[in-house]
Amino acid sequence: MARFEFKLPDIGEGIAEAEIVAWHVKVGDTVREDQQLADMMTDKATVEIESPVAGRILEVAGKVGDQIPIGSVLVVVETDADAPAAEERPATPQQDGQETNAQGERTDTVAFSDGLVTPTEGTQESVPSTAEETLSVRPEPAEGLSSSSGAKEGKGSDKLSPNGAGKQAHILASPAVRQRARDLGIDLSQVKTAGDRLRHSDLDGYLLYNGGSVPRSGAASRRQDEVVKVVGLRRKIAENMQEAKRRIPHFTLVEEFDVTSLEQTRAMMNSDRGGNPKLTMLPFLVTAMAKTLADYPQINTRYDDDENLLYRSGAVHMGMATQTPNGLMVPVIRNAEARDIWDIAREILRLAEAARTGKAAREELSGSTITISSLGPMGGITSTPVINRPEVAIIAVNKLEEKPVVVDGELEIRKRMNLSLSCDHRVVDGWDAASFLQDLKKLIENPLKLLSMR
Repeated sequence: MARFEFKLPDIGEGIAEAEIVAWHVKVGDTVREDQQLADMMTDKATVEIESPVAGRILEVAGKVGDQIPIGSVLVVVETDADAPAAEERPATPQQDGQETNAQGERTDTVAFSDGLVTPTEGTQESVPSTAEETLSVRPEPAEGLSSSSGAKEGKGSDKLSPNGAGKQAHILASPAVRQRARDLGIDLSQVKTAGDRLRHSDLDGYLLYNGGSVPRSGAASRRQDEVVKVVGLRRKIAENMQEAKRRIPHFTLVEEFDVTSLEQTRAMMNSDRGGNPKLTMLPFLVTAMAKTLADYPQINTRYDDDENLLYRSGAVHMGMATQTPNGLMVPVIRNAEARDIWDIAREILRLAEAARTGKAAREELSGSTITISSLGPMGGITSTPVINRPEVAIIAVNKLEEKPVVVDGELEIRKRMNLSLSCDHRVVDGWDAASFLQDLKKLIENPLKLLSMR
């Protein structure tokens, strides 16, 4: 037998340490060569670490949420033969990373971080997924409760024993009471009642008598208390959000846009799109922003506030705040100003799919110069998005609504939508932000101008 110490390999240029997101083995487990050991998160992505040898796990370094220095021992494996040196079998990092949505079609949420691998079952420690965290826990039926079998559903057909002496009587029960009894697994023939009709209070009394409890009609179900450790992607989001709010003096400006003509243009283009992807609202908004930003370089900027340097980008690298199964991410549409609307639509779909399936490359998740976020039909009347630092601006798309509007003295039903622009007040003045929104409005409310060449 040999003792093999597997050290955490260099999983990213300039990375000094990585966080344990999930363990897939525990002490005592037998592993095969190339079996996944753990998921480790760096500043940019989550990577899967595989075992270079087969054997039995003797030791593991730390627990979920711990930071492990590059080059330190991650696991100790007992092997049948002399194990190869760690440098001969470096682990191959596999990036893990997720649906950018458009107004009225899908849903997007503002995001500030990358990558998360959801722990698999059987890990030493795991963190509940978003779905698990929001799951309501339903009370178990009390011991001794039996489910009804063969009960007729006709009015007054349930047999009850009011005095418990075996004498059978027909007592009425409302449909709501019957349904509640079925949901709780209660045999109505076992419930006593003092009146001629079975009521919710009788069900409550039965449950309490048998050691169980259930909320009274109309009350909410109670969830179990939980303690959830903040690790991985959720921790990175929390840190970045906190830094953005702590270091950036935000201000938000909201403007209402008439998108009636734009929606008509979108429908017309979709009716004759051939092999092109279906257009949502998002490609139009990205196109309009890319054109308008050419005249507002102070908004298409990254601010290094440690060095007091502004990096004004000639190209528009549009970040898409994206909700994914594993968390929020910001894939980037490179050179949006040089793309036509169909190309932008294809790139949105490609990046969203890459993010959802964990195939987004590192360079596709960094380097944005401004971000757009949309909650689609779930959005409210307005919002105050948080800037994706080190950018200096973010625009949020709120829900589209039909409203009565006075046009040339006549009342019309028009499609209206608010856009919310948050800016870093250290870099962007209120006048600049207002002027940008007004110029953006001219394009969005005039589709022919929006789609024309410069």
